[in-house]
Amino acid sequence: MPSAVTLIRSEKLSDVAEYAYAATAPAEARLIFLAGSCPLDADGATVAVGDYAGQAAACVATMKEALAAAGSTIDDVISTRVLVASSSQADLVEAWEVVRDAFGDHDVPSTLMGVTVLGYDDQLVEIEAVAAVVD
Repeated sequence: MPSAVTLIRSEKLSDVAEYAYAATAPAEARLIFLAGSCPLDADGATVAVGDYAGQAAACVATMKEALAAAGSTIDDVISTRVLVASSSQADLVEAWEVVRDAFGDHDVPSTLMGVTVLGYDDQLVEIEAVAAVVD
């Protein structure tokens, strides 16, 4: 099923960004607001301790599972917020590259933020997302 999400680009804005600057969905779309996807295993333990890329990959996997439970896929995501517990831009980029690659050509509007701490022990990465589907 084709995605209800339309990505919007502007020739007046920099093409350096690795994502669309805006996205829309039709009025009849059902919005899905995902809680922050965390790098936790089935027992609730943090995985890939100390590994920004590993935790980003685990967050993407969690996000995909949550999307599937809501009847959608990663191609239905309309925006993301990627939180990285670091003040180092290199750490943020390491996590971002995993997220960017997971989305492929569906390069949704995203915000990448360095934060001081996240909610679970040893947690370095969390991904929030909103999706839109037409049932």
